[in-house]
Amino acid sequence: MNRISEVSFRAVSLTTAARFAEASELYRAVFGYLDPAYGLNPRLLGALASNGGSVVGILDETDKLVAFAYGFCGTDRRGFYHYSQSAVVAADQQGHGLGRMLKHAQREVALSHGMSRMRWTYDPMQVRNAHFNLDVLGARGRWFAPDMYGPGTDRVIVEWDLTRDQPAVPADMTELVVPSDPAELRSSFEGLLAQGLVAVSCRRLPDGNGAYYFGPADDA
Repeated sequence: MNRISEVSFRAVSLTTAARFAEASELYRAVFGYLDPAYGLNPRLLGALASNGGSVVGILDETDKLVAFAYGFCGTDRRGFYHYSQSAVVAADQQGHGLGRMLKHAQREVALSHGMSRMRWTYDPMQVRNAHFNLDVLGARGRWFAPDMYGPGTDRVIVEWDLTRDQPAVPADMTELVVPSDPAELRSSFEGLLAQGLVAVSCRRLPDGNGAYYFGPADDA
């Protein structure tokens, strides 16, 4: 089945202990975590949902949870923002636009709590994920976090302006073809960010390689 009607799925805020437990189980199943240390405590989800965080899910036509995301309020010198910690989609439901539904559900929660920006991280070597974040949603890659969760876990931190539609892509952009060596990508990425640029797009090239495109920050 190549096409699934959008009415088969609905986005909701998760509010009950049963839903938090279901989300925790889905989290471990999607990531394949067996060590309890890498689990997600359902009580934490409940605390976030009750205190300004986002715990949102996608239900299928049978009322089964097939995707969910959670986040919380963060702050820095620029003010408050919503931080999306994780988003997961069941393996048999990936590729149907549920990731986008999750992010927009989180967006509604963040806006309802007075937030105008959302941040999250992703692996810069994952071109498909980068394209979704930068091109589909319109977020901007503003910071680079080397070894964020330990050796070999470089992450790009993106920021999404929740108050406006898709931002325009700059006409004059700097291209960075994704190298096979993560260390080389790290060096090039950090160098471009240090010039005051931000990652605005990531696309698959005709030869199969991926390429990032950098331009001036929208708020520069």
